[in-house]
Amino acid sequence: MPADVVALGEAMVEFYPETIGPLRNVKVFTRSYGGDTSNVVVAVSRLGGRAGYVTKIGDDDFGACLLGMWRRENVDTSHVVIEKGGFTGIYFLSVTEDGEWEATYFRKDSAASHFTPDDIDPDYIRRAKIFHFSGISQAISGSCREAAFKAAQIARDEGVLVSYDPNVRLKLWPLETAKEVIQRTLKITDIALPSLRDARLIFGDRPAKEIAEKILRAGVKIVAIKMGAEGCLVATKEKTFTFPAYKVEVIDTAGSGDAFDAGIIVGLLEGWEIEKAAIFANAAAALKCLGRGAVEPLPCREAVEAFLKQHNVTLTSR
Repeated sequence: MPADVVALGEAMVEFYPETIGPLRNVKVFTRSYGGDTSNVVVAVSRLGGRAGYVTKIGDDDFGACLLGMWRRENVDTSHVVIEKGGFTGIYFLSVTEDGEWEATYFRKDSAASHFTPDDIDPDYIRRAKIFHFSGISQAISGSCREAAFKAAQIARDEGVLVSYDPNVRLKLWPLETAKEVIQRTLKITDIALPSLRDARLIFGDRPAKEIAEKILRAGVKIVAIKMGAEGCLVATKEKTFTFPAYKVEVIDTAGSGDAFDAGIIVGLLEGWEIEKAAIFANAAAALKCLGRGAVEPLPCREAVEAFLKQHNVTLTSR
């Protein structure tokens, strides 16, 4: 069956620390997986959606690790390109006492950065219901940026919803470039999923509601702004509302925004009202924070439903 959600970007192998504190003090790491759009398709699959990934990996052991992980997670890999002689990016995490994280990357000139518009299969995009990508997908190289634009435009032209998380990484590109590209991208976006931090980098230090209104004026249909411990603000042309975050004992926040993105995407695939999708997404993000690493703690559908039931929220069956 075709993937309902197709995402494009860079996946990497992650090494997360077994102890809290600066990277220089960590002696033991556990190998896992990361990359924002890859996290999203894994989360979508665990939450009950059919997902596929479009990327380029090296023909190295790290690339093989990623392929094996996606297949175990039931993510379609038919459009993952393996670059002969290429290498797959990796990164090391350090985590603070309150669960915040910092990454040290080894990704320059990775196979994913060599992805080009010629690597896009238009039919694969057309058969999806939602196409998802991010600012990182655009920032890793000029060729990957143009590939992302090509895929998004194909989706737009074919009536496939375009989902976009700006996910600003200033180590990858200058702020002025990020602003120009992100604002251009929002004009072909249906579902915008920025964090409040990223949104303020692009639109200035103003309230979330004002930023959401500005994004809507670009033509976006749904804006969901992630506000960390403050929850989320969701806006459409008809309404704006906020939902508080669920309180949990945070171990690691890495990947929680990706879990939120997946929750919104799966809710929309289910045909839910956006309020319900936002509640579901908040719960998925909260549960992710209960474990270390970006992928391993991503929750399954049953775990999210059980968590919501504990909070007196019942979702209808699929």
